[in-house]
Amino acid sequence: MAPYDRRTGGSPRPPKTGDTWWYAAVAGEAADSFSTRVRTRTRRACLGAVLLLTLVYAGLVLTATGRRWGDAAVTGRRADTRVAAFVRDHPSLDGAVTLSLVLACVLLVGLGLLRKRYALTGAAAGAVAVALAVAGLLQLYAPRPRPVDGAGALAPSGFPSATATLAFGVALALVLVVPRRSRELVVGAATLWAVALGGYAIAAGDHRPGDVIAAALLALAVQCGLLALLARRGKVRPGTRRGTTLRGLPATLPLALVAAGGLVAGFLLLGDTLGLPATAPYDPDELRLAHRCGQALAAGVGAAAGLVLLALVRHVDLDGGPASYRLGGPLVEDSGAPDQGELVGPFTENRDHEIS
Repeated sequence: MAPYDRRTGGSPRPPKTGDTWWYAAVAGEAADSFSTRVRTRTRRACLGAVLLLTLVYAGLVLTATGRRWGDAAVTGRRADTRVAAFVRDHPSLDGAVTLSLVLACVLLVGLGLLRKRYALTGAAAGAVAVALAVAGLLQLYAPRPRPVDGAGALAPSGFPSATATLAFGVALALVLVVPRRSRELVVGAATLWAVALGGYAIAAGDHRPGDVIAAALLALAVQCGLLALLARRGKVRPGTRRGTTLRGLPATLPLALVAAGGLVAGFLLLGDTLGLPATAPYDPDELRLAHRCGQALAAGVGAAAGLVLLALVRHVDLDGGPASYRLGGPLVEDSGAPDQGELVGPFTENRDHEIS
């Protein structure tokens, strides 16, 4: 017996006029259905983000060269006079960061409740909570070399950064609660805010660049996994392909420039900063260069994470129900079913069918 046959309790929804629920359920599992395509893309993006997160952890935490580069990036904030003067002259930024995080969480929940998207609001808040929980578990239990004395610990162990994880988690979770017509504008602006918070955490010496990079990848992986789950449950449908790109350009264009410029500049500087000596003294110019390289890479990866998510959901509507499925082809035409008429059940007019 088919799992979507109502006689076996497969689908509790009664058929309504114009509601092709049976075909929508079956079509959601078809290889070429919209839900399957969305699920495949988001699942691959989730796995790719997890793979990159693993590579960042292996390269910047487990290797001596990566740890030395991270320490140099943190120490280099003092050698960079502009960054040091900015942080020194604005001591109130710590409180502003905390306040902005609280307001961002309120905005995420408030938008969902105002739009009466209670299930999506709960899913968005759950994704942020899952990202924070995974970040906490990694900080506590992920293997990492322990310094012999406290001299080598320039910043507390924070891979990935909890602050950056919360910022990127909220920014990417806005995809679920913001109307589709303004999704790119709001999510793009929120991602730029998260990138700025990550840059400040590095400039203040609270976290290494790898901690912020890992936070962005972790938030992206959790959000893509949630979208894959929603697509698996048939909660996505095609959206209009017009009117959203130009509206979101004021945020997506700067985001694209930050992503491209940060990644290009970071990788160009990375080759010059990995050759640091194993022991002090270090050249102040090399430390300054390492700090700027870390800032560029963290900004580039964070902005790229937002762009990847926006590209995955560009034509996806999360507000409505699953897409309706209409029969077509020579068999339906021969049976006498109308081409554009209302289909209220899974079978054609001649009632010659069998469920197996």
